[in-house]
Amino acid sequence: MATTLTVFTPTYNRAYTLHLCYESLKRQRSKDFVWLIIDDGSTDNTKELINIWLAENIVPIRYHYQENQGMHGAHNAAYELIDTELNVCIDSDDYMADDAVEKIVGFWKKHGSDKYAGLVGLDATPGGTVIGTKMPDHLKESTLSHLYGKYKVKGDKKLVYRTELTKKTPPYPVFQGEKYCPLSYKYILIDQQCPLLVMNEILCYVEYLPDGSSMNIINQYKKNPKGFAFFRKVAIQYAPTFKDRLRESMHYVSSSLMIGNKKFLLESPNFFTTLLATPFGILLYFYITRTNKATVLKSG
Repeated sequence: MATTLTVFTPTYNRAYTLHLCYESLKRQRSKDFVWLIIDDGSTDNTKELINIWLAENIVPIRYHYQENQGMHGAHNAAYELIDTELNVCIDSDDYMADDAVEKIVGFWKKHGSDKYAGLVGLDATPGGTVIGTKMPDHLKESTLSHLYGKYKVKGDKKLVYRTELTKKTPPYPVFQGEKYCPLSYKYILIDQQCPLLVMNEILCYVEYLPDGSSMNIINQYKKNPKGFAFFRKVAIQYAPTFKDRLRESMHYVSSSLMIGNKKFLLESPNFFTTLLATPFGILLYFYITRTNKATVLKSG
């Protein structure tokens, strides 16, 4: 019988924490999955570690090495290689709940169809506290943008997508000298096609490490302005509310200033909102380029 789920893990010099994911996959009650590791140019002992796990032959592993392209480049590689019906990304510093595969596959086989993009579940801290908020109990389906915009859900959620859709949407653009483009780019495009099934179950345990992208978002803005400017144009185009469109326009202005793009107003998908956002975008540009902070996240 064909395997249903690919768990894919982009990793870069994370040999010190990757074992947590491996151990959680060994504990899975359902074996209906394959683990695809995208090694994005690691220079530590990642490869040696994975060779040991391959020799153990406990978890079905596919290993792919590539030159370092950044998180989105690793996602591009994963989406090209995945050949199962569903896929889910578990980051290199995270690990799955012991019954996650069983819950994902069982839920999908019961409720899933090509009317849905996949399903959305919960992330939690290692202590079991749900990240942000749970999703409304009555909710059976929703796009990701409606979850946050309309239903006011907060915090990262675990996304399980139909591979057909992740393959069909265009890959993340890779800009020379940059290593990041927001992953939401693909999620926004998939949102336009069909909703996700809502599953209020913890699927993944998340550790926000000091060297992770969540904790260094301002540095990401500074280092990857082309990727962010590209993403903001897509986000402006599909923003569910005026407030969202204004916020994305502010960020678009800021990133455009960083790359010295003087035609940003003409290139914007929404001229009027971007014009309105320009003074705020200029202030944001000065803040981002001059602050020593690493993140805008509130702790707690």
